[in-house]
Amino acid sequence: MKDCTIYKTVDLVGKRWALCVLLELYKGEKKEKRFNELKRHITGITPKTLSTRLKELEYAGLVERKIDSSVVPVRSEYWLTESGEDFINIIQEIKKWGLKWKFENRVCELSLCKQCQM
Repeated sequence: MKDCTIYKTVDLVGKRWALCVLLELYKGEKKEKRFNELKRHITGITPKTLSTRLKELEYAGLVERKIDSSVVPVRSEYWLTESGEDFINIIQEIKKWGLKWKFENRVCELSLCKQCQM
């Protein structure tokens, strides 16, 4: 099983909050998001967990980070790579499955994830 592509992919993005982090980076008009902005929009995530997930997603090539050390405190901005943007299609398929089989959410069904304010 250790060579199974599905197992490897789930190990990469299946950790708690990983999909939420990717989705938050996708949402909105701004491509780059700061750490505190992500923290504010992902209700319930701790700063330590957010930091860990961002590092893991960066290492996996789904997220990029830019550090601006010319300001105090140091400012980090994150955005999706091409690979991360492509993965959003999978997240949207998960949304479709959830709406079809598990959840009734008319607002979500009619809205685009990119513009979602939830």
